[in-house]
Amino acid sequence: MGSIFPVFAALVATLVLMACSAIFVPKGPNQVTIRTALMLTFAATYLMWMVTYMAQLHPLIQPMRAVNTE
Repeated sequence: MGSIFPVFAALVATLVLMACSAIFVPKGPNQVTIRTALMLTFAATYLMWMVTYMAQLHPLIQPMRAVNTE
């Protein structure tokens, strides 16, 4: 049985990566653009993974068993 723990673990990892991208981007004329791009990339990747994981954990449609009439 699956667990919801990986969702929260990945969220923490994503937040750490977002904080690191905010802190360690070098100063320059494109600093805000680079920060924004990295944070949006991390957020979108996490959301895409989380939705896929949750959809597999709790599917909306149950698999149907084939009926043999032989």
